[in-house]
Amino acid sequence: MAIQTKVWGKSPKGKDVHLFTMTNSMGASVSVMEWGAILTSIIVPDAGGNMDDVALGFDSLTPYLGPHGCFGDTVGRFGNRIGKGQFSIDGKAYQVALNDHGINHLHGGNVGFAAHFWTGTAKEGDHEDSVSFHRVSPDGEENYPGNLDVTVTYTWNDMCDLIIRYEATTDKTTLCNLTNHTYFNLGGHKHGTVKDHEVAIDADVITKVDAGLIPTGDYMPVVGTPLDLRDGLQIGEGLEVYETCPQMEPAGGYDHNFVLRKGEAMGAAASVWHEESGRYMEVLTDQPAIQLYTACSLEIEGGKEGMNYGKYSGFCLETQHCPDDPNHSNFPGTTILRPGEKYDTTTIYAFRAGD
Repeated sequence: MAIQTKVWGKSPKGKDVHLFTMTNSMGASVSVMEWGAILTSIIVPDAGGNMDDVALGFDSLTPYLGPHGCFGDTVGRFGNRIGKGQFSIDGKAYQVALNDHGINHLHGGNVGFAAHFWTGTAKEGDHEDSVSFHRVSPDGEENYPGNLDVTVTYTWNDMCDLIIRYEATTDKTTLCNLTNHTYFNLGGHKHGTVKDHEVAIDADVITKVDAGLIPTGDYMPVVGTPLDLRDGLQIGEGLEVYETCPQMEPAGGYDHNFVLRKGEAMGAAASVWHEESGRYMEVLTDQPAIQLYTACSLEIEGGKEGMNYGKYSGFCLETQHCPDDPNHSNFPGTTILRPGEKYDTTTIYAFRAGD
């Protein structure tokens, strides 16, 4: 395989930002960059062998330096929401930024992981390439305790498997819940809405949320609702009736955390099928939950090839521990990371095409 490296621009502090493109034997490629450890492009074949970019994003670095809808972001220190930005660790209370409508904490705060420079290192292999990004989130950044030493590695292979591994250690007890926020559209980034995509998620329940999308601490069975994706459902069919589901009304569609039946074992979590292109994506992870977001309020202008990305133009499948986890002891696993422990988790987005 091969990795092409180029300077894509400069960071706000004047550092060269390198863009790495990994291309496999099929000619399919993934591009990632040092700013934010952001994933910028996924070019894969359809059933006819035609290549298209199935990740929403931009053609240059500049839009990523400002607000950009979290396209392709490495999200941290805590992915998803924390109610009122408040949590306690070992009896000590912490208050983090209320950057979600001034009420809750979202995706790590005002300046999350995707708004920092990461040092990239490329490694070529015979049948897979990888790029690792490293940074240390300093003690007190966004008011989180501890120096968090983080490495995110993207691996791309000849099977069109995109493997993302997150590793972190800390010198003080802290929170850690990392994920990726790529917006996918298997019809190609110019396809329009993802209403014609069929999504399946192997979960019997979601974490029930209040009007601010903060978990109440209860689980809600998906049966009998548009959130029942166990046997697959076309996204458009669910969106047509979302107003009949009180849990979907606050988001205006899908923005929900599904608790996976497999637990924290590595295994299949979700899949998406797009009949027109013949593209299929499977998500495998060792995380206990996954957030489906259907870009319910997205309005981004000036995307790739001049595209404007509107409502429902992509979907995210963010593998994670549950939102507001530190405030709910009944949720699976923990987002607390202590000195001497290692945060080490892997998610695979596997792309295929067929009839």
